[in-house]
Amino acid sequence: MENAMTAHVQPPVSRTLIERLTDWLQRRRGIGEMSQLDAAEFARIASELGLAPRELDALVHRGPHAADEMPKMLRALGFTEESIAKIQPPQRQEMERACSLCQHKIACGKDLAANAVADHYESYCNNADTINDLARTLR
Repeated sequence: MENAMTAHVQPPVSRTLIERLTDWLQRRRGIGEMSQLDAAEFARIASELGLAPRELDALVHRGPHAADEMPKMLRALGFTEESIAKIQPPQRQEMERACSLCQHKIACGKDLAANAVADHYESYCNNADTINDLARTLR
């Protein structure tokens, strides 16, 4: 007999699936809202954000977690939370944009999982030069 306490506890796999579904639904909602804008309004919003319309479209389609690898990569490369917090907002936003639009998510994810980021990131990371500059100035 299952008691009332354990009946509501979700195993981690279920929680992960629910989080992924929630993210997917939010992304679909964002895409739906953006698709209702006419081309001129969409271009105006992109311009206000300092993006080309195609970049804004790509960012909307990739969703709110498209740059999650960036702070993980920085930590894997030895940046502390304190040094990451010192990155100026405009530079952080540019790094997040570059990460969000990256075409090498699989390689990055594999390297992060294998603790091998330092060995390979310069060959694929759009932020490699910025990271190397930050390493010289923030550490």
